[in-house]
Amino acid sequence: MSLIVVKVGGAVTQAAARQVRNFAPLNEVVVVHGAGTQITAEMARRNLTAEFVRGRRVTDAATLAVVVESLAAVNAELVAAIGPLAVALADGVLEATPISALGLVGEPIASAPEGVRAALRAGGIPVVAPLAKGPLNVNADEAAAALAVGLGADRLVFVTDVPGVLIEGDVTPAIAADDAERLVDAGTFTDGIVPKLLAAARAARLGVAAEIGETAVLA
Repeated sequence: MSLIVVKVGGAVTQAAARQVRNFAPLNEVVVVHGAGTQITAEMARRNLTAEFVRGRRVTDAATLAVVVESLAAVNAELVAAIGPLAVALADGVLEATPISALGLVGEPIASAPEGVRAALRAGGIPVVAPLAKGPLNVNADEAAAALAVGLGADRLVFVTDVPGVLIEGDVTPAIAADDAERLVDAGTFTDGIVPKLLAAARAARLGVAAEIGETAVLA
């Protein structure tokens, strides 16, 4: 039985839940989710300014409060959509190194948290919010890659609202990790695809088959 880590965005929870249920009968599945859209909208409602550095959200105490609330809401929605096998893990089970320059932000460390392993042993589907002990805000793409490596997963799958990695307007079937990083550094890719590409490249180099939509990221 293969172990698959599925990373989903807060904007695609229903579609992601269907894909997770398709994987589940024949595989062990761990889900990591974000809530970027919800966080940014709630920050705007509270007159807080969103600032990002290479896909990581600069996080002060007020922003962290919004992050925690939004992740909890998305976690509950996703757990309900997946069904009775889903196990909510929204309280910060990840390990991370603080990135003080970004505030209350952490860089996730490859690990296999006991809460995740316990859920898998019980036949459940752990649904993990990207929070580390502290709590620290963690980029969800990086969190998924760190869990995939730490758990020794066979696959890391990014479920997005785009079909894959677009190069000159077309979905590329595969991209090498070195090329992905080079193109990110050159500014070819921007916004949300950047942390996905970098996280997928990192996981691929460490032995996890990574894919973003229809695009495979190769070591």
